[in-house]
Parts: sequence; structure tokens; C-alpha cells
Amino acid sequence: MSLCEDCIKGVRHEGNPEGKWETINGVESYIGTPSGEYQTDKVLLFICDVFGPQLPNAQLLVDDFARNGIKTVAPDLFEKDGLPFDIFDSEEKRQSFDLPSWFGRHGPAASRPLLDKVISALKAQGVTSFAATGYCYGGRLVFDLAFENITSVSIGNHPSLLKSPDDLDKYFTTSRVPLLLNTCTVDEQFPPPAQTQADAILGSGKFAPGYKREYFDGCTHGFAVRGDLSNPKVKAGKEGAFKASVDWLYQYGFGPVKNETK
Repeated sequence: MSLCEDCIKGVRHEGNPEGKWETINGVESYIGTPSGEYQTDKVLLFICDVFGPQLPNAQLLVDDFARNGIKTVAPDLFEKDGLPFDIFDSEEKRQSFDLPSWFGRHGPAASRPLLDKVISALKAQGVTSFAATGYCYGGRLVFDLAFENITSVSIGNHPSLLKSPDDLDKYFTTSRVPLLLNTCTVDEQFPPPAQTQADAILGSGKFAPGYKREYFDGCTHGFAVRGDLSNPKVKAGKEGAFKASVDWLYQYGFGPVKNETK
């Protein structure tokens, strides 16, 4: 059930990470655990972009989902080999890094088995329901999990590596997982034509499990996790995408434990 927007604790843009690193079935993972009572049988899988969960911005997001009552696990699917944080600061840095080789080591086919190991271990610990939120690269894996109906809730933030309309059609025909897409104005990975296709295929009530697309004007690819916060539109977009994500999770049963007053 969706809760009021004022009940959601907003995303932070700076501060010290509060979560802990744990090894889950051989996979190092950054974990955010709510401080109060929470649904221990449910976990949000936080599937990072190419920088991995070592990125401070990602850790703060994990912490903030936990602050909203949701146990959150961010597996290191790149095994400490995420991209350098400053790789896109200049064309020189980007050109000096061998991206094709990196993707050869860490493409979705290589990272998915690590994600499956984490899911298997969490199930053994008593987790019965998973949600997944993916950023850029992570959006691909969110779709893949939903194709197999492993998850119960999907969130894609400026997803990458999707084929449109093929993956959108496949989502419609094979998945039973409600989908939220947080999209933006400038996104070479999931551009406006693909966003329009998503609405045409899944929107207007066509996708019965649930579909919603949020659009953040003036934002560019990456805004939901590592945008330029000096730009008011990007700052608002990051905050809006986080609130939309928490509300979506609450709507589909991943909210905090409610204390009933008798």
C-alpha cells in the first residue's frame, strides 16, 4: 500500500555511509539494514551501475532505502573491479581506459551468476520476496530477473543495455513483476523513443501487474545516482526518482512494519 509522500525519508546527497560490508555466498555486498523493525523476509536488491557499490553515492542510496524501512543489499558484481570513479571526467581519461576489455570481464553474462549466488544465499536465510532497483548497467539485470519472475517489484533508473522494443515486448509477455522506470531528457542508453515505446507497450493499463514511468525534465543519464547536483533540475530529479522508488516499493508490499494500535 502506498504511503504519503511526507512519510518518506528523502535521499541524502552527502554524509558518511552507515551500512556494512558482508560476504554473502562468496560475494562481497554492501548492506543497509533498517534500525527499527522491518520485514525480514523481504530484500531490495540494489544493482549498481558500472562503478559498483564502492561508489559513495550508491552506498548513501542503499542507506536511505534502509532508513525507509527496507533491507537493502548491493552485491559487488564486479569483484572490486568497477570503473574508476573519475573515468568520465574528461575525454582523455575515458579514452585511456579499455572499456571493451572491462565489459568482456564484467558483462551481464559474467555478473548474473554472482547475483544468483547472493539470491540463493538470502533465500536460505529466510528471504522469500525480492525487489530490484537497477541503475544504468543494473537496469539490464533488473529486466533479466523479472523475465524469470524471480523478483516481485522492478525499478529501472535510466537503464542501459536494453534492446527496444524487444526487451519491452518480452517484459510484457513473460513477466508478472510491476515495473517503474525513472527516465530523463538526455539518455543515449534509453532515449525518448525507447521511453515512448515503453509507454505504448506497457502503459495505459495494458500491463496488468503495474507500470509507471516517471520523467525528469532537464536530467541526463546517471542522474538518479551520480548527477550534477549543482544543477537544480538534476538535484530535483535525483530526489524525485528516489521518492518515486520508495513509494513504488511501499505500494507493492515492501514498506516498513506497521505497528497496529489496539
